[in-house]
Amino acid sequence: MNTFTNQRVLPAEAAAIFAAIRNPERLARWWGPAGFSNRFEIFEFVPGGRWVFDMIGPDGTVYPNESTFERIVADGEVVIRHSCAPLFTLSITLTPAPGGTLLRWEQRFDDPALAEALRPIIEPANEENLDRLTHELASTLHS
Repeated sequence: MNTFTNQRVLPAEAAAIFAAIRNPERLARWWGPAGFSNRFEIFEFVPGGRWVFDMIGPDGTVYPNESTFERIVADGEVVIRHSCAPLFTLSITLTPAPGGTLLRWEQRFDDPALAEALRPIIEPANEENLDRLTHELASTLHS
């Protein structure tokens, strides 16, 4: 088992969710588990574009990250290849649904043994990430 899937109906149009992904200032506010912040160095939101950033944990630990945007379909899909350890591909798909948009978050690790070892961290972290996105969307709808 090397794939983690989370999905949630968000009370927003796909275009609003996509805007929270493609805008680096907004993405930096919600990306990652609860308590983390982000410092983006490179953010090239185009197919083949690089995304280089540091995630900073609540304790100040810096986690360097590098990814490539493999596929981008406006208001529909973003596929991100995490190109430093741990190696994985994240697919985010947006589909219209009653009450908003169904967001499907599928994270596929290259190494099943590593995925299993990280399961206790990944499963709650991905839910926290979606919680933060939900809060980001709510804050822009009410501002």
